[in-house]
Amino acid sequence: MNDLYERFAGPARDALPRLTAAERAVVLRELDELERGDHGGGSLLDGLRKVAAQVPERLSTNSAEVLLRMHEIAGSGNLQSNLSSLSLVRACFALGLVDDGDGGGPAELVVGRGHIAPAFYAEHYVRGALPFAPLATLHQDGLTGVVHRDLGFRNTMRYSLGVGVAQAVSLAWELTRRGEDRKVVCLAGDGELHEGAAFEALRFAHDAGLTNLVLVVDANAKGIEPLAKPVNTGYLSAYLGRLMEVDGCDDWAVEAALGALLTLPGPAVLVCRTRKGDHSFKPAGAAAAAPGPVSFASTAGRMLAAHQERTGREMAVFTPDMAARFGLRGHVPYTNTGLAETLTVGMTLSLPDDTTKVVATDAMYYMDSLSMLTEATTSVRNLLVLAGRSWGAWGGAHNATNLLGLLLHTRVYEPVTAAEFAACLDRLSRDPATTHVVSMVDAKFTPPARDCAADIDAGVWLTPPGDATAAQDAVVVTFGYAGVLVDEANRDLGVPHLHCAAFDPRLGPADLGVLSRARRILSVEYNGAEGGFGERLRSEHLLPVEVHAVRRDIANRVHQRQLPLHGMSVGMLRERLAALRESREAGHAPAHA
Repeated sequence: MNDLYERFAGPARDALPRLTAAERAVVLRELDELERGDHGGGSLLDGLRKVAAQVPERLSTNSAEVLLRMHEIAGSGNLQSNLSSLSLVRACFALGLVDDGDGGGPAELVVGRGHIAPAFYAEHYVRGALPFAPLATLHQDGLTGVVHRDLGFRNTMRYSLGVGVAQAVSLAWELTRRGEDRKVVCLAGDGELHEGAAFEALRFAHDAGLTNLVLVVDANAKGIEPLAKPVNTGYLSAYLGRLMEVDGCDDWAVEAALGALLTLPGPAVLVCRTRKGDHSFKPAGAAAAAPGPVSFASTAGRMLAAHQERTGREMAVFTPDMAARFGLRGHVPYTNTGLAETLTVGMTLSLPDDTTKVVATDAMYYMDSLSMLTEATTSVRNLLVLAGRSWGAWGGAHNATNLLGLLLHTRVYEPVTAAEFAACLDRLSRDPATTHVVSMVDAKFTPPARDCAADIDAGVWLTPPGDATAAQDAVVVTFGYAGVLVDEANRDLGVPHLHCAAFDPRLGPADLGVLSRARRILSVEYNGAEGGFGERLRSEHLLPVEVHAVRRDIANRVHQRQLPLHGMSVGMLRERLAALRESREAGHAPAHA
């Protein structure tokens, strides 16, 4: 079985029920070719080109139509972002900037606008360089929705969008240093230019006298929300000199302008005026969602409003274009700093001590603002960091619990009920010198019936031990969202289950007594770094703890596929708990999972 088949066959077969009859027929032929063909010996993209050559039928010759079908099949994504940049992408193909396997081309291309990878896939497809089967796997374990080296891009998006501009400047500097007369084209977005890394990179390009950088800006006046002001062309031309503006929805105009800038001497900026609809894709005619659980992170706005009403405390809320993620709109006033994550934290530095400062940010954002976070945690009082936590986006061990817990003067929590969230804010009021980091789970779930609100630093028995003073065969301990998963898995098993909201819980004598009398303790953690919750229980209290945790990068895939990848699906946890309960071997040694 070859690597291409292993990667794409499963997700493509899962997508078959969502395909048209014509699409199914083509995909089945392509899968057959993937399974029996020899497509190795090169890059992943090279292998896919070979499959496309063997099944040359094209279902569409219009990449906009292909993009729509990719998102309809996936049911999610950033369709409008891709359509906004589609003329730019077509120009890159027409001018030979996209790697076609020979490594040539008139210039180097860096795609900083990471969300537009699907536009490149669609254009590759209509040009015969990709089969349809991978397109049907977008966001479903097959094709990633953001740029990745494996699929023909120079870089792999991990956190900041602004890193693309920095990478382009780095490459332009290196080519200049080597004396090579070759330009670098960087595709960026006007929202992306708010990033601190982008500002610094363009300033350096000017100060270093780089003459080989061409910045192409998709100016659609939107990040996730509308931008406060249009892109500042004066700022761009001050740093890069020659500036041209075109209708970014006109394929020919974009191609002609970019082609001209490639031939003219010196650095340049091409501002493409485009249009963008909703940030996130919504299937046409989709029925309203049935009542049920919503993303816990999206309830932050109304929980903050409830706290403000209850306490009367003044509150200042800052977010880098993520108001929708946290449900802020309509609940609390907030300031959108427009993708400027470092400034978002910096805005808290000089506010009155008794004002509650809220930074509603995201794993991919706070990774770029750690220096400012350290500044804030050592100097700001009453600071609450809402650290968005998602497992279906870009990948990486981006988790608030392990990383932010290492900063000075912080306490980290992962509430899973509104009462736990409120308890975190109440604790901040009592201890304003400590920054309270609240890991906000971006997943839909039904919270457990009990919570840690009475003592947010301790734990609560979701499934109590039958006799708290007797020896226990097995106990399971969880932190945050893992408690929700284990609670569901444990309902028919009855393994005593201690749930904690604090990353570093301070357990009382009674709870420690139960744990000390347990022959086996399983710590279930959806964290992603060594030295987590269970290991501290073992080292600090000498308890027989086995750790069942994520021990590698969170992969780039949707949440329901993420769970089984790391042994965290409810069914897999049920099997693990059943084995824990039924094991009777004396002297069973603790082990890592």
